[in-house]
Amino acid sequence: MNAWQAGIGTVLLLFGTANAHAKEPKPTGSPSAAGYAPIGRDEKGLWAEAEEEERELKTSKLVVRDAGANAYVRHVLCRITGEEACAKVRIYIVRAPIFNAGMFPNGMMRVYTGLLLRVRDEAELAAVLGHEFTHFERRHALSALKKERNARSWAAWLTVASGLTNRPHNYLPEFLAAFYSYSRDQEREADLGGLKLLHDAGYQTMAASSVWLRQRDEKDAQAAALGVKSLKDSDYGPFESHPMNVERMTYLAREAQAMGTDKSFDGLTDFRQAMAPIWPMLIEDQIRLNDFGASEYLLANLARGDWTGSLLYARAELYRARAKGGDLLTAETLYRQAIARGDAPAGAWRGLGLTLTRTGNQTEARSTLTEYLKRNPDAPDRAMLSAIAEGN
Repeated sequence: MNAWQAGIGTVLLLFGTANAHAKEPKPTGSPSAAGYAPIGRDEKGLWAEAEEEERELKTSKLVVRDAGANAYVRHVLCRITGEEACAKVRIYIVRAPIFNAGMFPNGMMRVYTGLLLRVRDEAELAAVLGHEFTHFERRHALSALKKERNARSWAAWLTVASGLTNRPHNYLPEFLAAFYSYSRDQEREADLGGLKLLHDAGYQTMAASSVWLRQRDEKDAQAAALGVKSLKDSDYGPFESHPMNVERMTYLAREAQAMGTDKSFDGLTDFRQAMAPIWPMLIEDQIRLNDFGASEYLLANLARGDWTGSLLYARAELYRARAKGGDLLTAETLYRQAIARGDAPAGAWRGLGLTLTRTGNQTEARSTLTEYLKRNPDAPDRAMLSAIAEGN
């Protein structure tokens, strides 16, 4: 067999492989329907992978088990999808300070704590959940799998074929660029599908656009604090899987306006109440990122001019962690303001006590830490704080 014959054999093998996959049965019906089972090798394979990941997630220490927060996120999802479709979804809140969520073909949804910190109200949370549910309902993962495989197969086919000529060429980058363009189209479809769910459920439709507007502003604040140029409008090229934030906020705002923005429900009060039990954890994880500019911006936007006790506490924690120049005195002031409001978490007394310890006011520091331990008798650092409170 000469090189030409071997090349033709490889081409035919690749072409046959692509065609074999093309004969897969096409799934029908809604994957959120009761009793739905995956159809065909591709969908079954995606479900098997997702189920394995879900088995690991069920026992992960990163999963937030707070019953109230989990019930609330499910309530928001069910409001936009309906109870029947929602029943198919298993939601896991994952402790990771990043703005993200994801839904898998088998009905598993991950919601990261960084997202819960960055959405300002229930309407914005609903916009993100609706986006992810649209991915699931329209089987985007399955179609993306087929699209990418076909792109790679055809790229390999044409690359081998070009090797038989005087002008060999690697077609893989071109076909992958086309695949990522398809991925961006799926994201746009999920954005608009989520917006429709938002509208039909009676939420403020502009919430979907606001999420992306603030993501850009957060990048500005982050860059300003670091003294570097903001990358909010950087084009990451043809291999980017998502549209740029500036594009998303624009087309979502246009569509929201076309739908009508008279739906006034944002669910702010319910959202804040539901997040209150896990709020100290959200703040702790954000501060550990050591990203002062983005964190300060984030808190200001959550406040909307109304600095609640929880938000004042969070801002005080931010300044205490940085501890530069007059930061400790700023933190002390913010802790006192939080406590004076009457709605501060117990952590405000802890933070104030530790701040006073560092600024030399030992007497008040001890009494403040004692008060904290009364308010939080199960504090994980009780032994250390008791020693400080007792003057040891």
